[in-house]
Amino acid sequence: MKNKFLAILLILLIFSSSSKAAWMLIPMDDSQNNHLKAYGIAFWVLEKNVEIHWLLNYRGGSYLVPHHDSFESECVIRNVSYQVITDVQASTIRQQIAEPDINMDEMLLHKVPRIAVYSPKNKQPWDDAVTLALTYAEIPYDVVYDEEVMNGLLPTYDWLHLHHEDFTGQYGKFWSRYRSFSWYQEDVKASEAMAKKLGFSKVSDLKLAVSKKIRDFVVGGGYLFAMCSATDSYDVAMAAMNVDICDVMFDGDPMDVDAQNRLEYDHCMAFTDFTIVTNPAEYEISNIDVTNKRSRAITERNDYFTLFEFSAKWDHIPSMLCQNHQQIIKGFMGQTTAFHKDRVKSSVIIMGENKAANEARYIHGEFGKGFWTFYGGHDPEDYQHRIGDPPTELTLHPNSPGYRLILNNILFPAAKKKKRKT
Repeated sequence: MKNKFLAILLILLIFSSSSKAAWMLIPMDDSQNNHLKAYGIAFWVLEKNVEIHWLLNYRGGSYLVPHHDSFESECVIRNVSYQVITDVQASTIRQQIAEPDINMDEMLLHKVPRIAVYSPKNKQPWDDAVTLALTYAEIPYDVVYDEEVMNGLLPTYDWLHLHHEDFTGQYGKFWSRYRSFSWYQEDVKASEAMAKKLGFSKVSDLKLAVSKKIRDFVVGGGYLFAMCSATDSYDVAMAAMNVDICDVMFDGDPMDVDAQNRLEYDHCMAFTDFTIVTNPAEYEISNIDVTNKRSRAITERNDYFTLFEFSAKWDHIPSMLCQNHQQIIKGFMGQTTAFHKDRVKSSVIIMGENKAANEARYIHGEFGKGFWTFYGGHDPEDYQHRIGDPPTELTLHPNSPGYRLILNNILFPAAKKKKRKT
């Protein structure tokens, strides 16, 4: 009788152990209360040296996290939806994902990415969607600018963000409209002072040197994410590294009369065969951007782009970068709104597009040992953000699919790289 009782007790203990709450599932489909802060939870867990399973294409790209009371409490504090599940339930989910005919996969997030945002120290009359997202999600980052870049700090980071910047040295082509505004005059003064401090005679020369440092960062294995004017202005600056494309009001001397023919597209990450805009009064750098050429039929009411669905088991990187609870995303404008598809290099992966308008919105590629992603537009929840407008209040948009694309890029450097299946 005693042996029978011990056997029953052992069975109960084994059953209890196998069915105990051992995991937390953080869903990223429409059931999630706060998608943006869920990324912050993932980052916070990684800071505790705990690995996370990113379940690609499973319920919008959900996270599977080892259960701990502190993790559960933090989700409650940040209003992030979660489910406490057993070992058996977690194994069932992972077995489902592993099925060869199911377009899902599992990526292990195993380290905390070191994040830098390239931003000037003087106050600017616009905000940055990425810093808004990072701050709202409670993800820490450092601000770096020309001096830090030229002093060699970029290799100490995994991830670098560029936003509303003009790497050609033309101050965003704001001269015609805003040259009498104090913020523009202060920006020119601060830029010229920094160029002189770092040993350059022109701001355009400093920006080119910074661009080359960024190139070296990516070639060496870094990850670059850019939005708005930083996307096309970066490649234009690199193509023009051996020619002056700045007119006299920008750098004190005329541009090269043969500048267009002397562009070298091989230096570019994303774009090719583009034409620069030489009119200093035109608010545009090149014909990469579609803003001034869009059909008048495209309005805020009907402006959308579609995310591609990649094979999670074969194309891990674009699958990670496209995780979302919506596949059709509201469009939004910027100084650079989207990219003319005919200007995008054939080697580039287009992850989001407005096919009818021939626009690429969200693109990705490899460069050396590193990676880059360019995302057109200024603010995913402010259709036409203007200079001087207040920053977007993300408490009103906690489930923004457009902002989710930004935060996918934040977590990408945390992933343990998988070998591509053959």
